[in-house]
Amino acid sequence: MEQKKTTRQLGEWGAQFGNDYVDRNDFAEWKLAPGVEGFRRMIGGLELDSIIEVGSNIGLNLVFLDALFGGKVRLHAVEPNKKAYDRLLTHKINLAKAWNCNGFQLPMADASVDLAFTNGVLIHIAPDDLGPITDEIVRVSKRYVLCSEYFSHTPEGKPYHGQDGLLFKRDFGSFYLDRHPQLKVVDYGFLWQRELEIFDDLNWWLFEKV
Repeated sequence: MEQKKTTRQLGEWGAQFGNDYVDRNDFAEWKLAPGVEGFRRMIGGLELDSIIEVGSNIGLNLVFLDALFGGKVRLHAVEPNKKAYDRLLTHKINLAKAWNCNGFQLPMADASVDLAFTNGVLIHIAPDDLGPITDEIVRVSKRYVLCSEYFSHTPEGKPYHGQDGLLFKRDFGSFYLDRHPQLKVVDYGFLWQRELEIFDDLNWWLFEKV
């Protein structure tokens, strides 16, 4: 089925609005320890050979994952913002492949990576587009799907850096389960910013395909 190739949100993230985000969220050494710890809590017990991040930005999460797994996991990424994508390629990590594209048409075969995940990305997808992008995430995953996003019991939009229509909160865990019955919950939790500064009070869910 033909996937949506562009949205209003992608237009903003691919332009100056997205470039400004890159400048606000660069790598710093202090981020490594809390970043690694956050991913250890979410997926540290899994045996993985390959991972893809959908919406990697400059690759901070991939740096954390590379450190967590000792450089032994093949990392993949898609990122629509060219400035962020170029910065991603400068990291000395086990990056098997990265693409400067969006998540609506992931350039990978079905069930081609052990884990597919987003971290603070689905909140920037308009509600009508959420189904197609999660379809792609589930499609390329061979076994696990991880989602860490802002939570709300009721779907709602929030202003984001002075603009409407760029941030949406909901129960993303329930959305995944309702749309993708082949998933089961492995674990879930909360990343508290007061303890782990790099994470912005995110709820997370880990699913397994059955």
